[in-house]
Amino acid sequence: MVVKKKAPKVEALVLDEEKLHHLLASLSIDGGHDGVRQVAHTLQSCLELKDPVQQIQLVKKVGSQLEALGEEQTDEALLGACLHTLALVYISQQAKNPLRRAIASALSLVPARLQEQTTACLCACLSDCLSDANPDRYSHVVDTIAGCMDGFLLGEGCIDKLLPEVLQFLSKGLFECLHQNSDLQGRHLAQAQLMRSCLMAVKTSMLVIQKCQGSVTAALPINRSLVDTLSSLLACYMHIVTDEEFIQAVQSTAGMAIVLLIRSVMGSGEEVATVVCGLLRGSARGLDCAPLWLKQRCERLCTGARPPGVSVYLCHGALAMLNWKGALPGPQWETLLLLVADTLLDVDASMKEFSTVMVVARVLTLWSRAALEYLQGERHLRSPNLQQSLSGRSDLHRRLLEHIFSHWEHPLDGVRQQTHSLFRNLLLLHQHTSSSTSDSAPDGYVLELVQRLLQLEWHMRGKYGALGCLVEIYGAGHLLELQPQLPSCLLGLMSDQTLAPYASDLLERFFISHKQLLAAEARTKETGAEDWMERWHRMWVTPLLQVLCSARVDQTSYILDYFLPKLLRCSPSSLMHMVQALQHRSSRCIGSSDSRGALGALMTCLRAARAQGVMQTPQEGLWGGLVPLILLRQALVHKHDQVRMDALGLVCESNRSTEVLTSQEMDLIRHFLLPNLNSQSPGVRQQTISLFKKMLCRVKDSAQMLQKKQSQEREQEQRDRDLQTLSLYKEFLNWLCTTLFEVLLPGASFSKCLMSLHLLGELAQLFTFDVGPDGFALGDVVTPTYAQNVLYCVASNFLEVKLLASTLLEKLPPSVVGLQEQERMRYLLQAALDLSTSTKPFDSVTAAHLLNLLLHQPNLSLELQQCAREQGIDFQPPSSLPSAPDALEVNTLAVIQFLLLCLQSEVSKAESFLLQAAASSPLYGRVHCITAVLQSLNIETLHHTEEWRRLVSELIAVCYRLSDVASPVVQSSSPEGLIPMDASTDTSSGLQRILQEIQPRDTNDFFTSPRELDTHYEDQSEHRTTCVTSPGTVCGHTPGGEDYRVTAQMVLVCCWRSMKEVAMLLGQLCQSLPLHYTGDKACTHAGIITEEQVKGVGLYFRQQLLQSRHRGAFELAYVGFVRLTDMLCRSGSKVLQQLPAYWLSKVLEEVKSSDPLSKLCATRRSAGIPFYIQALLSSEPKSSSCSLLKMTMKELIALAMPAADRNTDNDTVPQVHALNILRALYRDTRLGENIIPFVSDGMQVAVLGFTSPVWAVRNSSTLLFSTLITRIFGVKKGRDEHAKKNRMTGREFFTRFPALYSFLLNQLKEAAATVESDSGQVKLHPSLFLLLLVLNRLYPSPMDGTYSPMGLAPFMPFIIRCGRSAVYRTREMAARALVPFVLLTQIPSTIHSLLRDLPPHSGPQIQNNSIHGTLLQVLFLLQSYRSESHRPPPAENGIGEAVLQRMWLASRENSCVVTRGAFLDVLVCLCGPKMSLLCDSEVNKLRQETLSILLTSTLVTNNPAATANMEPGNTQYMLSLAKVALSASVDVPELWGRPRLTSKLLERLLQCPLYEVRELALERVLSGLEKEEDQEEKPAWLNETTLSNLTCLAFHETHPQCLTKVLQVLSVLHCGGELHWTDGVQHLSQDKVLLHLLALAQRAVHSVELYCAAMTLLSQLVIQTLNSDSKGPSMETCFCQWAALVCSCCSEEQPVEVKMMAAKVLVNSTGSMLTNSKLPLGLVSTVSLWRSLFTLLQDEDQEVRGFAADFIANAPAHLISADVTGVSVCPPVGLDIGVGLLCRLLEVWNQVPAGVLALTEWLLGDLQGNEEAAAEESSVLDEEDFLFEKGDLNLWAEPVQWVKLLHKHLIALVLAYKQTHDSGALELEEAQQISTLASKAQTKVVNTKQALLSLPVLPQFSCTVEHTHLELQQQRATLALDVLETFR
Repeated sequence: MVVKKKAPKVEALVLDEEKLHHLLASLSIDGGHDGVRQVAHTLQSCLELKDPVQQIQLVKKVGSQLEALGEEQTDEALLGACLHTLALVYISQQAKNPLRRAIASALSLVPARLQEQTTACLCACLSDCLSDANPDRYSHVVDTIAGCMDGFLLGEGCIDKLLPEVLQFLSKGLFECLHQNSDLQGRHLAQAQLMRSCLMAVKTSMLVIQKCQGSVTAALPINRSLVDTLSSLLACYMHIVTDEEFIQAVQSTAGMAIVLLIRSVMGSGEEVATVVCGLLRGSARGLDCAPLWLKQRCERLCTGARPPGVSVYLCHGALAMLNWKGALPGPQWETLLLLVADTLLDVDASMKEFSTVMVVARVLTLWSRAALEYLQGERHLRSPNLQQSLSGRSDLHRRLLEHIFSHWEHPLDGVRQQTHSLFRNLLLLHQHTSSSTSDSAPDGYVLELVQRLLQLEWHMRGKYGALGCLVEIYGAGHLLELQPQLPSCLLGLMSDQTLAPYASDLLERFFISHKQLLAAEARTKETGAEDWMERWHRMWVTPLLQVLCSARVDQTSYILDYFLPKLLRCSPSSLMHMVQALQHRSSRCIGSSDSRGALGALMTCLRAARAQGVMQTPQEGLWGGLVPLILLRQALVHKHDQVRMDALGLVCESNRSTEVLTSQEMDLIRHFLLPNLNSQSPGVRQQTISLFKKMLCRVKDSAQMLQKKQSQEREQEQRDRDLQTLSLYKEFLNWLCTTLFEVLLPGASFSKCLMSLHLLGELAQLFTFDVGPDGFALGDVVTPTYAQNVLYCVASNFLEVKLLASTLLEKLPPSVVGLQEQERMRYLLQAALDLSTSTKPFDSVTAAHLLNLLLHQPNLSLELQQCAREQGIDFQPPSSLPSAPDALEVNTLAVIQFLLLCLQSEVSKAESFLLQAAASSPLYGRVHCITAVLQSLNIETLHHTEEWRRLVSELIAVCYRLSDVASPVVQSSSPEGLIPMDASTDTSSGLQRILQEIQPRDTNDFFTSPRELDTHYEDQSEHRTTCVTSPGTVCGHTPGGEDYRVTAQMVLVCCWRSMKEVAMLLGQLCQSLPLHYTGDKACTHAGIITEEQVKGVGLYFRQQLLQSRHRGAFELAYVGFVRLTDMLCRSGSKVLQQLPAYWLSKVLEEVKSSDPLSKLCATRRSAGIPFYIQALLSSEPKSSSCSLLKMTMKELIALAMPAADRNTDNDTVPQVHALNILRALYRDTRLGENIIPFVSDGMQVAVLGFTSPVWAVRNSSTLLFSTLITRIFGVKKGRDEHAKKNRMTGREFFTRFPALYSFLLNQLKEAAATVESDSGQVKLHPSLFLLLLVLNRLYPSPMDGTYSPMGLAPFMPFIIRCGRSAVYRTREMAARALVPFVLLTQIPSTIHSLLRDLPPHSGPQIQNNSIHGTLLQVLFLLQSYRSESHRPPPAENGIGEAVLQRMWLASRENSCVVTRGAFLDVLVCLCGPKMSLLCDSEVNKLRQETLSILLTSTLVTNNPAATANMEPGNTQYMLSLAKVALSASVDVPELWGRPRLTSKLLERLLQCPLYEVRELALERVLSGLEKEEDQEEKPAWLNETTLSNLTCLAFHETHPQCLTKVLQVLSVLHCGGELHWTDGVQHLSQDKVLLHLLALAQRAVHSVELYCAAMTLLSQLVIQTLNSDSKGPSMETCFCQWAALVCSCCSEEQPVEVKMMAAKVLVNSTGSMLTNSKLPLGLVSTVSLWRSLFTLLQDEDQEVRGFAADFIANAPAHLISADVTGVSVCPPVGLDIGVGLLCRLLEVWNQVPAGVLALTEWLLGDLQGNEEAAAEESSVLDEEDFLFEKGDLNLWAEPVQWVKLLHKHLIALVLAYKQTHDSGALELEEAQQISTLASKAQTKVVNTKQALLSLPVLPQFSCTVEHTHLELQQQRATLALDVLETFR
């Protein structure tokens, strides 16, 4: 994306009248040279003009005239006046005004003889400015000085002449800025302006000193005042770098200025380096060589404590301001170069703030470039010592690498980028210092570095950049030799969105370097180009195609975005290779259910190629000259979203926006559009809209190009072709508009409406819907019906649809929309006003959109007046001003006034009867409409200011009144529980009594002093009567007789939504309306809202946020308050700017002093208090010094830190508040990296808070701890919480948070001291669990050196000791926490050490807890070692011997079954196939010992009593035994060497009394079968005995989970061949098995998994039976019951798993049942199954629809189109094809009449009209009662489209049938059925018409659901009548 640079604003020359007259008079002198008079005349004209562009042109003309004067003498007076005028105008202009640059150019053109005079004029004008004491002019003068130095030679001469004055002015100005900074606390705008002035002043002073270096040097010895000025400047610079209130940009620039000034004074010799070294060291010893005044100033910087950032800024200055190229002047410069690096690394270790870390990273990169510049000089001039210090194995190099490894995963992109640059420069430094003769070959140091990098996990982003640098410098060949699988590995990483950019960049470096290497080798060996290109393709293209074809679609989407374009740019010719390979695959690689296959891969490659412009010219029948069009048509309706998107992208995208859209492409888009409009995926919708927008832009740009060519083209034939293209464009766009409008029918799905409205909006934006002959005249397509349907979309429940429809209506032709018609406007206005009082919250949004649409109508005020008269409201609309185009403003004012009158009346009623207001006219709808209408107002052009001021005052007042009504509910102690809930039977009087009892709970004493309701309440509302109609629903009527119904939910929703809308309205008023205030200089700024009103709103928000208990209320008050605080910071009022700081200090004081009697809420996570403080802090600009945030965090952390004197509830309320507030601040993303410096303190507070005896403190500490874990480590990436991508290296963690190292270590030491199980008592340190959780997130990196100051080794002994705890969970956590602390190479020695700690034999003093903890640690270490891919080869490590010596732990000699089981788990791990820890002989011996223990165990000896022992831990022990048995029998029996035992062991496992053991065995069997599914040979354990045991279990297993697994295993086995069934006693026939499974499925509806497994196996047997010839007549009933079960599985209310199972069953039965020409199930059952399939194709779940659409793959090819044969299609296409296929099958079955009747019944729908209407009415009543409870809604299915589709195919079937049969061919029974159906359909038509007529006006808004339902019923009946009439 190219962002255009903002053009500078051109401003006209403006001078005060006196000065302007003086200049004009001086230019009016008569006489003189003609050329001078021309200059004067031109200048006069320029001064008199007001147009800035014309002024610039005249100034340029003046420059030409001055240049033409030549060297001859002229009239000096007039010429002097001209030059003075130009100089004065130049000095007076703003810095960025182009007029100033034009004047500078004109002055530069004066002849040489006039340059001195011109300089004098500039000096005189500038000197006047310098002497001006007005501080407001300071920034302008500084900018002027900088402008003089910016390539303006005369200006530089002027500054050089005025050097003392200029420097003195800059010094004075800087001093004033420093003085002002302390007075601007809380005024962020003023502070930002001051920072900008300081920065500009420092930069300008540096520029002056640099450009006038010679003058400074010459004047210093003789000009004492210059010395004082420079000393003053240096003092200002030093003050800036030491004052942390200044932003870092100013401090960094000041650091450079210090070094520059020292260099300017002292030159470039050794002395400069000595002084700078002294400053960096903070030592005055190195300053002796400096002049006395300089030494005195510098000593102040060296003495006393200074912020650590000072050294960083001085380092930056030394690197930027000193010259490091070539040979250095002396040894002090070498010392300085090394000292800079050491200083930066020392500072980096103590930095907390991210911004400072960024500065350090940037300066280190700058240092590496300086060192590289030095080394790139001549070799003989290098210092050997310095060269040695910069080499790869030096100590400095090691420290720099540690810095890189600690920061390359930093959250800031800038830090990571600088780290990458530093690594590259370090490699180059090593290369330059290396004595190797070949620069391209890596030496031993680099190879060692590469090996360490390759051992890193791929989730570490820094690894990619480091490897990329190595490839760039040393080439790809060496790395590919070390790891040949790198291409495939990197391609596998492209599925991760976070890693794809890094992986693609590294791949690009690899394949470019590899291609260059192969090409160079080919040139050397003179081999053919095809040979080396084929090698390159095998390395890079072949793995890519394999991944694209076989991997999941969602895992390969980023390949198109990041990788393919780079590959094709590198080698465009590879496209042909890809296409040929994929077309060869396409015939045999359709792709699995979740992969795109060869077709999808082909589309991906072609799309990327077209976007890169490497496609060939098109050919007939081929796309791009490469692939047949039929493949493209198949891809456009493919099952997978991404395949369709790639195909659409191939059609729509182009590298040229003016490329003509061909007729082929238009046809393909027509083929794509309708099936893809209804997409549930937001990503797919977004891609589709984006691609269509690109296509439409192509149409627009190419049409403009063709129209332009019409006037230029001479060949008639070409002109005719262009006209034909334009005609095709118009036809295509008309078709597109018509299609999109036609789908916007009542009942259309949300996704289809959204997509259509989006595309219509793009059409309106690019082409407009104008009516007329110009352009494409899209307005002619829009009919009133279309516009009406768009209008009715505003009534949608989805906000985005409402917004898009409203926006589109404004772009449609007004005559078609018809809002200007008086009657229509009145109806819409009345509908909007009615909806604004609806009890349904989304209706108020509809009302707001309707009102915004009506605002543009001129007669709206009159209609409002009419409505007011009808409602008895005294309303007088405002009148328009005589000469102002203010119709929109007047309408807006009128609407808000009308709504305000209504709201005031309703608030008055609510103050008396809140129940009635909640039930009949909730208040929030009116307020929402006012806010929405106000948002459409252009506040910059208001004319009725007085009316607006009055209106705003009234709005704020009514908001306060409304808040007073609703706030008692939301501010009560329990707002959700105060009102009787829906199950209550309290009467209205009781409900009203509770409402009157509610008062804001201003204290926290409800824990100790609960408030009770007055039991002697007397109902004083005797004029109202009430009754209870249903539980929780109260009915009543007012004195006027108006009935109302109310529920508790209505009251609560009314109150909290009213509070929400009040907050939004008040925030909108403060944020958008201009402020009326008095500025700093007593000048009044006219506005609408006053300072006092803003203060009042702020106090209101404070009250709501600090007192509300209802989360919805204070969360939305927070949104409004954020708007207010943003406005306060941007306002010009000094008083308002300081309010956030004042409010913050007040609330912190209140938090500190809070106690149980405080009005602050101590429960509900402190309710709105954190939100209040968040809003105040987030208003502080990020670029500021963040003083408020720092102050707040320090106070809160001090308050939250546990203290010995805080142990009671009363004392800990402030601590709880502080913890809750800290949690909210750490979670706030807007605070960004500014919160990071306080993370260490927050973690200490959370861990220590967990030790508090008060539960509230512990609870808040736990929540804070959880937030900090997320803040530090990020959100969980992937499912495995313990994966390394969810963790962080210890180096990185402790580098970011160094204070936590000693804290965590001390806390762990303290906690580990309490873990001792010898006493038999459970001792658990409170914070131990938290400590282990943190440590579990750390792991050592292979990049860690042998020594690290903050290494992880000291933690290990304490973690190991925690494994002795008596608490099982603690032992497990300690084992998990130990694993990350052990390096891969140290795992064997650590395991050996742990094993040696285990007792070698049994004894009385054995502690089982300690043994178990040690075994868990060994087990987790073994599992970690097994998962590593870079394991060292097995070596003698003593582990095998240690294990064999302790085998007693697995035998019965060990009485503890828990430790026995843990030791068995260790044995299984050691004996497994992937463990290369022991040598072969040790493993074999260990396996034999393990088998002997297994064979003597109770599991194998078949002792049921011992097996079913209920001793604690016995089940775990039996599972461990089962794992050994499964490893020896199922997993890897060949490794154990006992093949005869396999079936015996498996039999024992399947017959074990413990269901956990059986379930584990069945899971392993199932996974083993799925793994070996593709192998021809059966596994050895799968013999007749095993099969018999499995079939027997199917009849006798009682545990549901085990039975589920058994049936799943049998389903897999059945796919491989026929099973022989037995129940353990006798062999069973297929019929008995079917009956048993059918009964089981009918009983198993309570368990989804069991039901699905039973139905899957039953369906397989049914299909097998139907395909065989052995089925008997008794099976027909069974088959019908099975069909009924399958149909019941497809209903909408079924779980997704059941519908998925049904979809698979129906797809598998397509060939044998649904499309079988013999109709084996009969017509009724078969048609029922087809209907179930169609139901699944319209299911809401996308995966269910996708599976159901696969039926086409099993359909007969001769009955479906060749376009979709053997292709996976999307569900809409599958539905269309399926209905057509069923109609053709009816002809094949010769069942057309019966089939037409059955399908017509589908078309007609439910015939129970009266019951349906009653049910509908009941549901409507329920919907009134319960605002948010909805039924099961299918948001994807579209009954209207389904009915149309069914009608289309039925009509085609009937017409085809009538062509081959006589009209009298129908039987009598069929004719009677047709008549009956027709009669019912006719009745339905009449009933629905009557019902539609009975609805109110505009029912689409007032009763949307009922209207949509009736419209659908009418259409169903009408289409059914049409079919029946055609069939008669």
